[in-house]
Amino acid sequence: MTTDRPAGDAIATIVQWAMARSTIRAALLTSTQAIPGAHVDALSDYDVILIVEDLAPYVADRTWLNDFGDVLVAYWDPMHPDPAFGIERCGNVTQYADGLKIDFNLWPVALFRQIAAAPALPAELDAGYRVLLDKDHLTASLRPPTFTAYVPAPPSPAAYQTLINDFLSDAPYVAKCLWRDELLPAKWCLDHDMKQIYLRQVLEWRVEIDQRWSAPVGFLGKGLKRRLPPEIWDQVEQTYAGARLADNWEALARTMALFRQVAVEVGEHLGYAYPDDLHQRVRAYVEKIRQLRGAGGVEK
Repeated sequence: MTTDRPAGDAIATIVQWAMARSTIRAALLTSTQAIPGAHVDALSDYDVILIVEDLAPYVADRTWLNDFGDVLVAYWDPMHPDPAFGIERCGNVTQYADGLKIDFNLWPVALFRQIAAAPALPAELDAGYRVLLDKDHLTASLRPPTFTAYVPAPPSPAAYQTLINDFLSDAPYVAKCLWRDELLPAKWCLDHDMKQIYLRQVLEWRVEIDQRWSAPVGFLGKGLKRRLPPEIWDQVEQTYAGARLADNWEALARTMALFRQVAVEVGEHLGYAYPDDLHQRVRAYVEKIRQLRGAGGVEK
């Protein structure tokens, strides 16, 4: 597998391919590859919006994906109405055997005309786009991107407190699952809910404090390692564990401690008080479960 395909070559291939097909009226590049100064590497994918006269032929006969290389695997979204305009759209994620990955979004011309005429861009365009091809000047009235679509705003006091409460609500469940030696639900709640939903959110807020609430956040925490202080990232890594129950008890404790540390920093910056009494009561309850005899507790 090669991973050193020049970006210009991939884009030129897409443009030439779209130019040769009369049913494709325009093509736009979005996401990372279209954002000035964004971090890209040899494995970065290409997010392409194809503006087509009719979706059906591209969905019914999918062999056109092979025009860009040997398809390793492809995922297709079902056709679905655009949430803002109600016109059907669809897309796919295609991984090629040589390392190229293209996420195609297929939009009918009728949908794109409404998007271009709207008073504001949808987030996927406002985050950054580049016109690759426009046979009919469909993009002439399209607003320029502000590159701020995924920049979070500071949380309100209520949102801050709710996030903390919801994070802490998960901790007793993880403790009970670990005590019962139920690894799958424990890991799902600890590594998905507590980390991906709640801890990641406070980590993103922490990044925005340093960036003055101006930096877009990456999908599922992408880019956090580069943006967080190294000492915080080291603690993030220490919240992950394998399958051993003892290691997951430690991971739960470290996750709770790191969440509190970062949330306190965010709260102090925003003038919000962290509910420390609630945190300490939940932590004590978790430790009580851990000390129970039997199953995954102290003694078996």
